[in-house]
Amino acid sequence: MEGLLFWSLAVVAVGAGIAVFRVDSMARATYALALSFVAVGVALLLLDLAYLGVVTVLMMVMEMAIMAVFMIMFMMNPAGLMPMAMVHNRRGALALSVGVFLSLAAVALLTPWPERRGTVPEDPTRSVGTGVMETKMLVMMGVGAVLFTTIVAALVLAASRSRYDVRGGRR
Repeated sequence: MEGLLFWSLAVVAVGAGIAVFRVDSMARATYALALSFVAVGVALLLLDLAYLGVVTVLMMVMEMAIMAVFMIMFMMNPAGLMPMAMVHNRRGALALSVGVFLSLAAVALLTPWPERRGTVPEDPTRSVGTGVMETKMLVMMGVGAVLFTTIVAALVLAASRSRYDVRGGRR
């Protein structure tokens, strides 16, 4: 059952990733990207990688929320819902992406990967969290909130006028 759910999530993640480049609006691409990363996060949870799965989902949901705020504030069409071309220079982009994919696949397949040494720890999630952040996890969570607040404050202070202001003066 878990295997079927994992492969279903993999199909959703890849399908939503493809949809990012197939839909005709920035808002739809944002939602497709969010769906793709949430599917990857849930797949990580199925692999008993709770820390990485939860961090992936939380990080991507916040990133997509920030992207939506930017779309509403700065895009010419409201919330990015108007049709637009999502890919420019299709042939060049296709050639570059195929080349990068083939290069990465060759590296992954031709690299002599090392054998596992030692045993798997009792709690792999705690080991990954400790290895990445050690004892600074709470500090990093606080720093994330402060950075988000700083970004919003900088945008508010930097925008001398909004898109709803009347040209030539303030209301």
